[in-house]
Amino acid sequence: MKAQDIRQKYLDFYQRNGHAVIKRAPLILTNDPTTLFTGAGMQPMIPYLLGEPHSEGKRIADSQSCLRAQDIDDIGDNRHTTFFEMLGNWSLGDYFKKEQINWMWQFLSEEVGLDMNRVYVTCYIGDERYNIPKDTEAAEIWAELYEKAGLSSSQADIGSEQAGYARGIKPGERIFYYDGSKNWWSRNGGPETTPIGDPCGPDSEMFYEFDFIEHDPKFGEHCHPNCDCGRFMEIGNNVFMAYKKVADGVFESLEKPNIDHGSGLERIAAASNNDPDVFKISLLWPIIEKLQDLSGKNYDSHTESMRVIADHLRAATFMAVDGCVPSNKEQGYVMRRLLRRAIRYSFDLGIEQNFMQEVVPVIANLYEADFPEVKESREQIIAVLVKEEKAFRQTLRKGLRQMQHYIDDGLTGEELFTLYDTFGFPVELSTEEAHKQGIKLSDNWRAEFNAKMAEQRQRSKTARKGQFSGGLEGHDPIHLKYHTATHLLGAALRKVLNAPDLQQHGSNITADRLRFDFNHDKLTLEEKQAVEDQVNAWIDADLPVKFAVYPTEEALKMGAIGAFGERYGEEVKVYSIGEDDNIISFEVCGGPHVDHTGILNEDGKRFKITKEESSAAGIRRIKAVLR
Repeated sequence: MKAQDIRQKYLDFYQRNGHAVIKRAPLILTNDPTTLFTGAGMQPMIPYLLGEPHSEGKRIADSQSCLRAQDIDDIGDNRHTTFFEMLGNWSLGDYFKKEQINWMWQFLSEEVGLDMNRVYVTCYIGDERYNIPKDTEAAEIWAELYEKAGLSSSQADIGSEQAGYARGIKPGERIFYYDGSKNWWSRNGGPETTPIGDPCGPDSEMFYEFDFIEHDPKFGEHCHPNCDCGRFMEIGNNVFMAYKKVADGVFESLEKPNIDHGSGLERIAAASNNDPDVFKISLLWPIIEKLQDLSGKNYDSHTESMRVIADHLRAATFMAVDGCVPSNKEQGYVMRRLLRRAIRYSFDLGIEQNFMQEVVPVIANLYEADFPEVKESREQIIAVLVKEEKAFRQTLRKGLRQMQHYIDDGLTGEELFTLYDTFGFPVELSTEEAHKQGIKLSDNWRAEFNAKMAEQRQRSKTARKGQFSGGLEGHDPIHLKYHTATHLLGAALRKVLNAPDLQQHGSNITADRLRFDFNHDKLTLEEKQAVEDQVNAWIDADLPVKFAVYPTEEALKMGAIGAFGERYGEEVKVYSIGEDDNIISFEVCGGPHVDHTGILNEDGKRFKITKEESSAAGIRRIKAVLR
């Protein structure tokens, strides 16, 4: 079955069962400095799972595009992709386990047509330390459905993943209980690490078995649903958000529990094909076919390279749809890395000419019927990606010259890392070129290269500190203050510079400062002082800060300001600063903020611009602090 058909069947199925189908949120969440990308289908839904009412009601469904940049280096196997779609449905205090499990059974068996004899499920084993019981309720609902279908439904207590490798699966077993490392949902791991004040709960995952794949004992002695050998593929997760952590080791039952379900579209499509290779589904295989045509190579002999290129170009295409452009910062850096990595792997296929203009239209064709925004920005997408390819191929030529200098003296691991990090050369390309020109490589080149890679990962980890996939972590008081100060700064710039069309072109907030990019010429000293004075005047006025949720079209007609290049979902949250006839700021923003501006000058702190500089052609950057 085509993945496109599965997507539509899912949305239609849940709409028939009383759900409002909403549009996908953009990959780059509006004005949210805590996360680079939408990394999970539930991420845009977090405010509603935490209690904020949704304008569409208590039953919601969608297909949410997601991107996980941390997986870039893992792409090449048959199931991981950086870009993917999550089919999601939510009950916001409405239905619970019985309805959700029954609907999932119906969808997988009747709508998709999966062989349910190959579907296994997991449930939470419970934890006496926290007085959280074993989730026999979910297990019994599954067992009843299996029995009605004439399938075995024996249950097994596993516990940890390692216990699963030691025990394996016994004949007739279908339902498996795992501990909190596998079957507990919170924004930060198992029950012991769940943040205080957060909703959380057990979950029930669904796995499809490719029974023709032999277990590889290098992963563990025996196979089980959570094994990584490839025999089992997780195709979905039902989260039963039934608790709230109120103190260390103390959980209270929610009066109105929620359902948070997510299933990977690509993985369900692979299961429907009974083929574990997600790159053979209808949303990826046409890209592979185009690469075969362009290169004259076949997928079986160049599998990894074609997978990497197909995945990375699909991800970059959707980033471009949502307003991202390649750069050396944040989202733009990830986009640039994806594109350059795809180009590097094209060398393995013998493609040394520009090929984006051939491949990107294929990707657009796969999505434009279901996502109008793809069709609307088709030419712009192609132009952005083609431009980056041409620029990088020039960098490659420089890199080849630098490589020649290194080869003449003998390549070390540190030099291989420089070629990788500065010029985008994969280590395989560099060592192959060295061998072509006759070996010498330092004796410890691999260890030297790995050491430099480890240093880079640590730097990246440090640089990402404070950016969280859940979208709400890290919102301590200073972040909220700087978030609100950013809105005041934008409003002051528009007023002082008499520039109503001034737009935000990026922002970043840390615990130490705010950063705001905007379209304008260089500011004079007098203008900077006037902006500072205006922001501080509004802080002193102690203006109220409020928000309301509007349909996107209505909010923009009302004059709500958004960031340049942002794409919004069906509805948006709009923050206003001021009241009555004195609304100084009315902006689309994911929030949260302080409740009133006077909070910003607690302890006598004042708003101060520390730097104003060029960010890009026609774009200025301000950094400011409260001190």
